Amino acid sequence: MADDKQKAAAKAAKAEARAAKRAKSKETRAQLWQAFNIQRKQDKMLVPLMVLSVVGVAALLFLIGLAWGGQWFTLILGIFLGAVLAMYIFSRRLEKTMYDRVGDQPGAAGWALDNLRNTVGIVWHTKQGVAMNRSLSAIVHRVVGNPGVVLVAEGNTNAAKELVNQQKRRLDRLAGDVPVYEMYVGDGEGQVPLKNLQRELLKLPRNYRKNEVYSVNAKIEAMDTIGSSQPGAGLPKGPLPKGGNLSGMNRRMRRANERRSK
Repeated sequence: MADDKQKAAAKAAKAEARAAKRAKSKETRAQLWQAFNIQRKQDKMLVPLMVLSVVGVAALLFLIGLAWGGQWFTLILGIFLGAVLAMYIFSRRLEKTMYDRVGDQPGAAGWALDNLRNTVGIVWHTKQGVAMNRSLSAIVHRVVGNPGVVLVAEGNTNAAKELVNQQKRRLDRLAGDVPVYEMYVGDGEGQVPLKNLQRELLKLPRNYRKNEVYSVNAKIEAMDTIGSSQPGAGLPKGPLPKGGNLSGMNRRMRRANERRSK
């Protein structure tokens, strides 16, 4: 009887997991379709390029297949590979549109870092708004990955450098053996354009293996429990609206810091 109950419970759990997986897949497809419809209305070249990629790759492989009599197999393969290329084109053009839209908004770098792609052997842990000034004209975000710690700053250059130096001193004091790098997001000299942020991160030395990054991140995260102030507690995730009124946000941040200091 007990075995039957356990089997029934295991079967129900599997069914529930399958249902959740199907629901998640359905939601993902719906979001993808919605994103495609929005993008094609703004990007008139999207659909022609996607169609051209499918037709072009399929035709090329069909012609190659004619040489040895396997044209129908290569045609099917070409359609599949063309569809993959079309999805790649869609994702890249959608990404470019998003970067263009949020590029000059405060918090855009944090949004970009939250969307970093983990790849084979590469892992990133991002924390937005680890430091900022009261006016939010400069914000510093922290990335822990294979290079070690990367402090990514955006906003006013002088204020951002001051905040970065403060964070570097803190990291050196509490985790001195971890390499620390700094990047400044912007279009000026010595700055990294937002759309190139991940590319520049990948150029940094890989001082840690993927499995080691988790322990490094745990060590860095433990720093955040030291002291009562959490600078980024009042910072919304992602880009802030253009022309938004930040006074209320600043008041909330000051009140939160005052409560934590009591």
